[in-house]
Amino acid sequence: MPRMRDLKIAVIHDWLTVNAGAEKVLQEILNVFPRADIFTVYFDPDFVKSQDFLKDRKITQTFVGRLPFVKQKYRNYLPFMPIAIEQLDVSGYDLVLSSSHAVAKGVLTGPDQLHISYIYSPIRYAWDLQHQYLKESGLTTGLKGWIAKWILHKIRIWDYRTAAGVDHMIADSKFISKRIKKVYGRESVVIYPPVDVVGFGLVENKHDYYLTASRMVPYKRMDLIVEAFAKMPDKKLVVIGDGPEMDKIKSFATSNVQILGYQSFEVLRTHMQNAKAFIFAAEEDFGITPLEAQACGTPVIAYGKGGALETVVDCSDTNKATGIWFKEQTVDSLISAVDKFENLSVPISPRVCRAHSETFGVNRFRSEILSFVTRKFDEFKNN
Repeated sequence: MPRMRDLKIAVIHDWLTVNAGAEKVLQEILNVFPRADIFTVYFDPDFVKSQDFLKDRKITQTFVGRLPFVKQKYRNYLPFMPIAIEQLDVSGYDLVLSSSHAVAKGVLTGPDQLHISYIYSPIRYAWDLQHQYLKESGLTTGLKGWIAKWILHKIRIWDYRTAAGVDHMIADSKFISKRIKKVYGRESVVIYPPVDVVGFGLVENKHDYYLTASRMVPYKRMDLIVEAFAKMPDKKLVVIGDGPEMDKIKSFATSNVQILGYQSFEVLRTHMQNAKAFIFAAEEDFGITPLEAQACGTPVIAYGKGGALETVVDCSDTNKATGIWFKEQTVDSLISAVDKFENLSVPISPRVCRAHSETFGVNRFRSEILSFVTRKFDEFKNN
C-alpha cells in the first residue's frame, strides 16, 4: 500500500475569499498534506496572493469564477454552486478531503476513491437557520421570497443526497456532530479546529475595558453587545471589526463604547491581551476567537449555546473556569452576566484560561487529522 506522502490528494474548499475560521483549518490540512491540489467553487486572486499558504499553489476553480461581478457577489451565485462543484474533476486522486460549510462535500468521487469531509456545518441557511436567514434578508414574503424558499428547498434535497457520497465525516464540534446526525442521519467524529495559541501570548495584568471583535454581520449579534454596554455607562467597551451592520451598530454606541473598525492582527492581539474580558454573543458552530482570547489569559463572557459550551468553561466550575455563559441572546441577559463577572468571589485566573486554550492547539489538530485520515485510508485499502 502506498504511503500517505505518495498518494494523490485533492482538497476541496467552498470558496477562498477571506481568512476566517474555515481557512485556518484549510491551512493546517495543507500543512499536514503539503502536496495536495486545491479545488474550489471560486477564489479571489487578490486574497490568494495575500496568503502565504496559498499564493504558490495550484488552485482549480469552477465556472462561477467567470460569472459577472463574482468578487463582490459570489454568495449570490449559491443556486449555481451545487452543479458547479459537481463539475470539478477529481477522478485522478486517491484521496479526497473536502472542507465544507456549503457545497464542497458534494464533489463527485468514485468507488476507488476515499472521500473524507471536514464539516463546519450542514448548509446553515438551508436547514435549521433558514427562517432566520430569510428574515434577515427580507425574503419572508413576496415573489422573491417564494423563489428563495424554492431554491433552498432544492439545495436541501441536493445536500442530503450528496452526503451519501462521503465515506467519513468529521465535525468541528459536538454541536455540529449533533447537527450532522439530525440532517444527514450520519455519525461523525469530532476533531476541534486548530487554534494558534502560540501567536497569542499570555498577559496577566488587565486594563479596565471589555473587548468584542468580529465581522459585523447579523448572526454575530454585535448590535446586542453594543446596546447592552450603552446601558452600562460606567463600563468601557472596545469594538473591533467591520461589515454590513457597521452603521446599525454605530447607532447604538454611546460615549463609553469605542468602535475602532477593522484593525491589523497586531492591534487586535494587543487589545485582546489587555482586556478584562472578551464578549461573544453569537451562536457559533465552534468559534475560534474565544479561544484566542483565552490564550491571552482573557476570560470570555459568551452566549451559552453552540460551540461556546465546548470552548468556554463556565464559572460554576470554580477551579477550571475560563468565563461565564449568558443564557439568552438579550441585552438584559448579557448585562446580568457582566455584573456576575465583576462580582465573582474567586476571579477567573488568566493562567487557567491559557492552559485551557492550549488543549485546542495546532499540533493537536495536525496529529488528530493525520491519524484519522491514515487509519481510514488503511481500512479502505484493506477492505
